[in-house]
Amino acid sequence: MKKILAAICIFAALMGTLGCGGSQTAGNKPAEKKELIVGTEPSFAPFEFPDKKSGEITGFDMELIKAMGKKAGFAKVTVKGMGFDALIPALDAGNIDVAIAGMSITDARKQKVNFTDPYYESGLATLVRKDNTTIKSLNDLKGKTIAVQLGTTGAEAAGKIEGATVKTFDTSDTACLELKNGGADAVISDLPVLQYFLKQGGGEYAKMVGEPTKGDMYGIATAKKNKDLADKLNKALADLKKSGEYQKIYDKWFK
Repeated sequence: MKKILAAICIFAALMGTLGCGGSQTAGNKPAEKKELIVGTEPSFAPFEFPDKKSGEITGFDMELIKAMGKKAGFAKVTVKGMGFDALIPALDAGNIDVAIAGMSITDARKQKVNFTDPYYESGLATLVRKDNTTIKSLNDLKGKTIAVQLGTTGAEAAGKIEGATVKTFDTSDTACLELKNGGADAVISDLPVLQYFLKQGGGEYAKMVGEPTKGDMYGIATAKKNKDLADKLNKALADLKKSGEYQKIYDKWFK
């Protein structure tokens, strides 16, 4: 009888322990995720690009998302580089939590992902060779060969130009290289990216023409099923703007 009673007591104790553990999993919210996995396309300076010394991905977007991640309570922010057109599929597959890569908020993309509030206002600009005197604006690109980065709003704009031949490349840098080598008449890309490119040496052979477009808003994307994360990042972004930390990061890269 004593053995039976002892066995019953041990069984009851085990069940009580398991019951407590089960209530933490089923009754309470799951443990908060401590690592934020960020996807980016690291050839879009000054937003994201490899540091020449360390090789780590740096830039405005990278500093901003790390500050936002910290503000949102994440202990670690891990950055993964990939092709721009692979970012949204990676979100869908759960391989990354967010995508930040100078990604414009468009109606088509909003069908596939959740966007945070805009964190940067950009626009499109046109780049030609310095010795080109015939192309002075977007209106002069009819029937011309235009180099663009695959999957961008620049590629979309080029595709609407009558008679234009559009060459797509994995990065904005390679699109500009095509212009340098004479394989394209112009490049259409984001204004701050082309400005930075000209500053970093591209101005030796290229120039910007025409008036840049306005109102191209960048947002941070999360998976459609992960709206809670977008909301959390929105709060973090608002807090950074209120504290002045956002402005410090902005001034570092653009002032």
